[in-house]
Amino acid sequence: MSPQPYKLLFVCMGNICRSPAAEGVMRRFVNEAGLNDQIQIDSAGTGGWHTGARADHRMRAAAQTRGHELTSLARQLTEADLANFDLVLIMDEQNRRDLQAFDRSGAHRAKVRFLCEFCTEHSDTEVPDPYYGGPQGFEKVLDLIEDSCAGLLKHIQKQLSH
Repeated sequence: MSPQPYKLLFVCMGNICRSPAAEGVMRRFVNEAGLNDQIQIDSAGTGGWHTGARADHRMRAAAQTRGHELTSLARQLTEADLANFDLVLIMDEQNRRDLQAFDRSGAHRAKVRFLCEFCTEHSDTEVPDPYYGGPQGFEKVLDLIEDSCAGLLKHIQKQLSH
């Protein structure tokens, strides 16, 4: 019997910029590492405003120029997600505060981590929301996501080897 896959959930506010970008980048990295059967990846937003929508067209375009395909549809986080995923990766402090509404008892607090904790090249602590900015904001977000997802993959590979 094969072990259960390691389950990752990327979370931002609306699930149309940062978390679908992280999902797409991580899917590519996991695929290139040959670990598709060992790592399950999803994304969600703390709010449900964009449920069913594709990622923001500016984020999709910026990601595509780097070879990342963003195919997910926005959905809102659920309480069950917190129980079902091994690691919940948030983008900023606001996401952490918003997530508390889904985990009132704090039972899942230990599995919630800031994505930037896994950066090895950048010292940023949060992935900023690029929605109201210009194209450079989407590039900055992708720089941080690529860096953190590479570090995250190394972290998970160590977990899987034990």
